Amino acid sequence: MPPRPTYFPTLAAERPDIALCRASAAVAKAAETHAATQGLGVGQHLVLKMLAEVGACSQQALAEELRIDRSVMVSVCDDLERANYVARERNPADRRSYAVTITDAGRKRLRAAEKTTPAFIDDAFAALTPTEREQLTTLLGKLLAG
Repeated sequence: MPPRPTYFPTLAAERPDIALCRASAAVAKAAETHAATQGLGVGQHLVLKMLAEVGACSQQALAEELRIDRSVMVSVCDDLERANYVARERNPADRRSYAVTITDAGRKRLRAAEKTTPAFIDDAFAALTPTEREQLTTLLGKLLAG
C-alpha cells in the first residue's frame, strides 16, 4: 500500500488559494454527479432557483448573478426551454434581450430537485461540524462579495 500523501496539507496551509481551488473542484464534481442523478444540471438548478425567487430576468442578469459564463448560460436556458421549464420572451424594457421566466413545469421540477439538496449538502460537507459549515459559508460569502 502506498504511503498516505503528506505534502498537500502543508501546501494547503501555505496556499489557501490552492486549497480552495481543490476543495471547490471536489465539491463541484460531487454536485454534478448528484445533479446527474436528478436529471437536472447544477446550472439548470440554479437558474430555476433564481427565477423562482426573483422572478423574470434577462439571461445576462442570470449569468452575472449566478457567475455562469454567458455562452454557457445560453445553452443552459436553451436546455431548460426545450424541457418546458422556462420560457423566453422579448424583454419589453429592452427589446435586444430576453426575459426568462420559470414555468409551472419548471417550478415542479425545482421542488423535486430541492428535496434532495439537504442530504447532498450534508454528505458533501460531512467532514465539517455544523458550526464549521456556518463559518465556511460566512467566509465564502465575504470572498464572493469582494
